[in-house]
Amino acid sequence: MDFITILGLVAGVLTTVAFLPQMFQIWLTKSAKDVSFVMLIIFMSGLCLWLIYGIIIGALPIIMANGVTLFFNLIILWLKIKYR
Repeated sequence: MDFITILGLVAGVLTTVAFLPQMFQIWLTKSAKDVSFVMLIIFMSGLCLWLIYGIIIGALPIIMANGVTLFFNLIILWLKIKYR
């Protein structure tokens, strides 16, 4: 693996892991009132487009980071709907 790929993977891990505290906070408090539904939908739309872009150009860091981040945000969306 070259330096650019490693750099992309590290950046992807950091930006993806950043959503874990929010996800756990919602799960533990059973409240997602402060999370914007519109922001989630817009952000997840962007993640889908980044994922498609990553697949088209074959960029593993983009595919992995956006795929996992999309999964985490789907969980956050589900929790927001569940605890409304």
